[in-house]
Amino acid sequence: MRSIFFGTPQFSVPILRALAGATDLRLVVTQPARPSGRGRGRRPDPPAVARAAGELGITVIQPERVAGKAFAARIREVGPDLLVTAAYGKLLGRGLLAAPRLECLNVHASLLPAFRGAAPIARAILHGATETGVSIMRMAAELDAGPVFFREVVAIRTDETTGELTARLAEIGAAALVRLVEGLPGIEPQEQDHSRATWAPALRKEEGLMDWVRDAATLHAHVRGMHPWPGAFTVMGGEPLKIHRTAVVERESAFGAAGTALEHSAAGLDVACGKGVLRLLELQRPGRKRLGPAAFFAGRRIEAGRVLGI
Repeated sequence: MRSIFFGTPQFSVPILRALAGATDLRLVVTQPARPSGRGRGRRPDPPAVARAAGELGITVIQPERVAGKAFAARIREVGPDLLVTAAYGKLLGRGLLAAPRLECLNVHASLLPAFRGAAPIARAILHGATETGVSIMRMAAELDAGPVFFREVVAIRTDETTGELTARLAEIGAAALVRLVEGLPGIEPQEQDHSRATWAPALRKEEGLMDWVRDAATLHAHVRGMHPWPGAFTVMGGEPLKIHRTAVVERESAFGAAGTALEHSAAGLDVACGKGVLRLLELQRPGRKRLGPAAFFAGRRIEAGRVLGI
């Protein structure tokens, strides 16, 4: 079958490669390159999908807009049997959805109708979910609302970050797409229960701030869900302190107020939460490298009783 792929970040790359192996992939559509890094000298950084498609020798286009009759006509000229999307980042209009001869498919990293939207993996972790998965749906004009061909349930590991879970789900989605493509046509999708839909909006940078009044388990999920972007952080001495890795610990001694540093050692920095204690295992000051507790405390001692978040 002749196919076209729409995708942008690293999550999309295994799915792109799988589609290229299972079909005659004629065209890849991805977002334009955006500036990366810091300062005025930032250079445009091509999306992961653009780099991967270039390695495969597949034509890549990076339009600012995919709306309108002219772009839909351009896609129809390719004569696709399938149009597949995975984390492209923009909604496709009805003209594009009608372009392929067989199906317009989307690989989405949640168990639909749960966590529709741009950040399903991070939001699942942030909500304390113990499982998530991959759904492949027939695309509809409404966001992530089309009938579902395939679901696979995946357990979320207790210390797994958004970045780690993203890599796992991308491979699962790629394998599932191949199986689905091999069965088309002839497989009928099932309608979603729209009354049970939940939402996963894109993360905002300010959401990374730690709220020490919350319980330790919730804050542990917060750190994992915010990694690698935007990153969890607190404030210490008026400057941000990034928190990359944590653990929930049991302590028998009396706790301080939420956000109070209780004890620090080579094992980590124990901080009182609204309920329980969170051990900070990997920290980073502005402009510095991320460090484990021993290396971090060698350069900057945090005394017991100090309150973080101010």
